[in-house]
Amino acid sequence: MPAVSSYIDVHTHIDPRDPNAGVETAVKSMATQNAAKLFLLSEPYPQDDPARFDADVFLAAAKKYPDKVVVLGGGGTLNGMILDAARTGDAGPEVKRKFKERAEQWLRDGAVGFGELSVEHLAQPSSGIQDYEYAPPDTPLLLLLADIAAEHNVPIDLHMEAVPKNVPLPSDLAAPNPPMLTANIPGFERLLAHNRGAKIIWAHAGADFTGNRTPELCRRLLMANSNLYMEVKVDPTTPGRNPIIVDGKMKPDWLKLFQDFPDRFVIGSDQHYAAKPPASPSRWQATVLLLNQLPPDLQRKIGTENALHIYSNLR
Repeated sequence: MPAVSSYIDVHTHIDPRDPNAGVETAVKSMATQNAAKLFLLSEPYPQDDPARFDADVFLAAAKKYPDKVVVLGGGGTLNGMILDAARTGDAGPEVKRKFKERAEQWLRDGAVGFGELSVEHLAQPSSGIQDYEYAPPDTPLLLLLADIAAEHNVPIDLHMEAVPKNVPLPSDLAAPNPPMLTANIPGFERLLAHNRGAKIIWAHAGADFTGNRTPELCRRLLMANSNLYMEVKVDPTTPGRNPIIVDGKMKPDWLKLFQDFPDRFVIGSDQHYAAKPPASPSRWQATVLLLNQLPPDLQRKIGTENALHIYSNLR
């Protein structure tokens, strides 16, 4: 079923083995979805992952459809630099110089923002990346990227499982995830406060795997941080611990959050496109189910208007 009103999906991925076919599949799917635009991102990779790639793989294919497809950069380059600097403790002047140069090159190449980046990525069966990734959200290179993003008025798309305090790993997850997870919400708040001109989009609201990304936590952070935005994701096969849709219906506490913060949410389905159309049930279909249950004013806001505000360089 398509969306009842046209919408923008700001978080999708492409199979790098055949990016031209993946982009063609995505574009053909847009009419079925009633999607106006799709944003393509690479997944967030560590430097040593042999599968690592970035937006340069699909940038040329995306540029064939400038009115329909746009690109974010950094998942296969900036992300690894952030993780390495946090791991080694080396975020000195030369590291920062190279990082800034690479980030700004993405913008010159046509990226409309930075992503998908990750500072807390759990290896779990539904993920295409089976690495555990961690960096403090207020690590120096991410603070630097916030300054770059603010200077150029582009957002950062950030993957981060919610860990308000040090806790054991959920029992259904295993290595390579660590047995204990380190608190990241305090560091996330320091990142948000570092430069209020930097728009931070916290990916995957409604699909968390620690059980801590509740509507209550989201509410507290949205109230305190005017530069925080969130992508809404519904995964029909791996719904996570705080799903927005249960038995086909939107949960009232999530709807109330959308109503109270109508300017702060966008659609980010996390749909993956390859040479063949995605198998059913797909993430975009589940996300459209949510969008179609919203009141008309929220459909416009969350479906289209908020994305155009956050990505003001699209106007």
